Amino acid sequence: MIHLKEIREAIITGRPDDAKDLAQKALQGGGEADKILNETLIPALNEVGEKFGRNEIFFPEMLVSAMAMKEALSVLRPVLVDKGIKAIGRVVLGTVQGDLHDIGKNLVGMLLEGAGFEVIDLGIDTSKELFIKATREKNPQLLALSALLTTTMPRMKEVIDILEREGLREQVKVIIGGAPVTQQYADEIGADGYAPDAASAASKARGILEIA
Repeated sequence: MIHLKEIREAIITGRPDDAKDLAQKALQGGGEADKILNETLIPALNEVGEKFGRNEIFFPEMLVSAMAMKEALSVLRPVLVDKGIKAIGRVVLGTVQGDLHDIGKNLVGMLLEGAGFEVIDLGIDTSKELFIKATREKNPQLLALSALLTTTMPRMKEVIDILEREGLREQVKVIIGGAPVTQQYADEIGADGYAPDAASAASKARGILEIA
């Protein structure tokens, strides 16, 4: 038995230790890492996101489900790397300068990782210079900027302005999010996309990068 149904339930019900243990057993039982990821982990987390969107679960439940996904993925990742299976895209993620909130950012990072992206997390209070440096050195397809304070939202525009000034804007898409952020603000500052909540971030990222 490859334990796929059990892995799915462990993610949906938010049981990180069980998800990790079951993923290991699935591999030992002959399961293929890429199939476990694409046919079990990602659909399970998508279901969690849909439940969140319907207000059937709330932020704490979604967070523990994402943690369960991350634990299962920690078992699969070395196998995926050994098999030469590449991430679907690379994302540089960070909370903008002056903002010390990280729970939402961390959740977005886990959800993006679970969806198959390589995530480079710059942490909180991230300067525009560090975003630019990471764009040059890591060559991401997407920058994901988070802000939880209205006073730090202008830092998002500053990052986009510098990308344009440095000739980097054409090589990277920008998605923004956070409690005070709106689609209107994203449009005003020239961002490529806006995620109203963590649950929608991965699907928005795929859409921006035109990943099927």
